Amino acid sequence: MVFEFVPKKLTKDSFKPFGQVIERNEAERILINEGTTERFHDLANVDVKSNNGCPIISIFRGQPRPQPIKIKMMERHPLGSQAFMPLQNQSYYVVVAEEAAEVNPMDLHVFLANGNQGVNYNRNIWHHPLLVSQENNEFLVIDRGGVEDNCEEHWFTEQQGFAELNIK
Repeated sequence: MVFEFVPKKLTKDSFKPFGQVIERNEAERILINEGTTERFHDLANVDVKSNNGCPIISIFRGQPRPQPIKIKMMERHPLGSQAFMPLQNQSYYVVVAEEAAEVNPMDLHVFLANGNQGVNYNRNIWHHPLLVSQENNEFLVIDRGGVEDNCEEHWFTEQQGFAELNIK
């Protein structure tokens, strides 16, 4: 069984059940550094403190997957949020499902993010790893570091089926 999805436009309202959309558009703007720098303030709620976690900042460089993309697995982070902010103005895809003990292909929601939108996945939200349509698409990632593993994966079975996403 194959489930096909048409991506929806990523908006703050449509993504609210899964986390926050990170955008400068509606952010509080503060001039700092003697008026030479504009700060876009408090864009997302970073959640990393459980079980003595600490924030870590990384850069991920994504590569396109073969077409059509078969969504065979999802992951979630039970101990903290995970934020992605694109460093280039290139669109990308976000595949998520609501918090649940397990996830099935029919539970998925697919969004198209423009190159100026980031996402911050809430703790325990199922999401697919990075899905980009152009080579070497880089993201600044704010994640939870610490001793305990903060990543759970769920692989779909043949009986559950797979989701397919055609990225052009």
